[in-house]
Amino acid sequence: MYYEHFGLKYPPFKITPDTQLFYSGGNRGLVLNALIYAIENGEGIIKVVGEVGSGKTMLCHKLEERLPKRIEIVYIANPHLPAEMILHAIALEMRLPITKRSNRLQVMHALHQRLLDKHANKQQVVLFVEEAQGMPLDTLEEIRLLSNLETSHHKLLQIVLFGQPELDTHLSVSQIRQLKERITQNFYLSALTRESIREYLQFRMHAVGYRGPPVFSPASVRLITKISKGLIRRVNILADKALLVAFADDVYRVRPKYIKLAARDSNFNYPHFSISIWTSLLMVMALIAGLGLFSVKDHLWTWWHSSAKSDQIVSVNKPKTTVPLSTTSTNTTESILQQRIKTTQQWLATVNAQHYTLQVMRTKVDNTKNLITFLSHPEIQPLLNNLYLYQLKDQKEQVFWEVTYGEFANAGSAKATIATLPQILQRNKPFLRKIANLR
Repeated sequence: MYYEHFGLKYPPFKITPDTQLFYSGGNRGLVLNALIYAIENGEGIIKVVGEVGSGKTMLCHKLEERLPKRIEIVYIANPHLPAEMILHAIALEMRLPITKRSNRLQVMHALHQRLLDKHANKQQVVLFVEEAQGMPLDTLEEIRLLSNLETSHHKLLQIVLFGQPELDTHLSVSQIRQLKERITQNFYLSALTRESIREYLQFRMHAVGYRGPPVFSPASVRLITKISKGLIRRVNILADKALLVAFADDVYRVRPKYIKLAARDSNFNYPHFSISIWTSLLMVMALIAGLGLFSVKDHLWTWWHSSAKSDQIVSVNKPKTTVPLSTTSTNTTESILQQRIKTTQQWLATVNAQHYTLQVMRTKVDNTKNLITFLSHPEIQPLLNNLYLYQLKDQKEQVFWEVTYGEFANAGSAKATIATLPQILQRNKPFLRKIANLR
C-alpha cells in the first residue's frame, strides 16, 4: 500500500528471503565468501550459528545461488527426521534409484556410488541442513558417518549445518563428540549494530527503487536497534509497519513514534494498542468496499491519529500535497534552494544540449525539508556548486525535485565519474541523463 507513496517497485522489508535484497554488511558478506571458499576446497563439516531471525535462511539461499553449477546442493529442510530416515531423504533428493524397501546398506551403497561418479566428473555434492538444532542426536551421528565417505585425497560429501545457538549445546554432548571434532569451520551471525542497521535500511530502500534522502531518522534507527536487538527479521517487521504508518500520516520521514507503534503492534516489548495495524487495515478495506467514499490513505490517516491520540502521542497536522518554495522555514534554507535553482536555470540556458549529467536524487516536493538537510550535509557541501536542482511533474501531476551532478562531454566520462562520487550519492544509484532531455 505504501509502495507508490515512497516510489518503490516492490516491498523492501518482506519476511520471505529474497536474495536480490541480501545485505553484505554486518559480516554477512564475509561469512558468505568464507563459506564458498570452504565448500569449494573440501573443508569437511561446516557450522553456521545465529539467533532466530539473524538471517541464516537468507544466507543459505544466497550461498546456493553463488556456488558454481558443478556443485550439487542437497537440501534437508526437515531436521526432525529419525536416523533411519535421513539416508533415504538424502537419496530421494539426489534422485537415486531406491525404494521404501531399500535397507540402510543398499541406500548407502547407492549414495556412495553416485558421489564417486560425481567426483570422477569433477563435480561436488554439498548437504545443507537447516534448523540443525532440532535434529535428534542419533540423526546427527548418522550425518557424521556420511563425512567418512571420501577418496584418498578428497571428501565426497560436504556438510553445512545451519542452526540456532542450541546447536552448540547439542554438539557438546559426549554421545556425539566425534561430530564436533569433525567440524572444521565455525561461523556465527552476530546481531547488527546501529550503524549496520542504518546502512541496512538505506540499502533495502534503494534496492527497490527509492531515490530520496534517508527515510528513517537517526532517532528511529536508534529505537529500531534497541527494540530489534539487531535481529534482521525484527528490523524488517518494524520497518515495514513504520512505513505503513508514515504513509497513513502522509509523510516521508519515519519518526520514533512510528517505530513505537509498530513495536507495540508486533508485541516487541511494548503493550498492545486496543486495535492492531492489520485489524485496522481490514476494517478500512471493508469500509471502502461497503461505502466507496474515501481513499485508503484518508482512512489510514484518520486511524493513525486516533491511535496516536489514545496513546498520548501528539499528532501533527496532515501535510499538504505540495510544499511551496516560499514556505521554507528560514532565510538560510530559502537561499540554498533558490541559489541552486537560479544556478540551474542559468546553466540550462547556456549548456551544450548534447552533453550529459548524472541524476543523483529524485524526491517528492513534500520531502523538501529532507532535501534541504541533504544539501546541507558535510559530504555534499564540497559538491554543491556542481549540483543542479529543478522541479518536474509526472503523468499523475505529482511534483518532484530532481538533483543532477556535473556536466560531461560524453557518456564515457560521465560513467567513469560515478565511481568517484561519495557514498552518499552512490547509494542512490546515479545514472546518465542527456541535458537535452532536461530542457
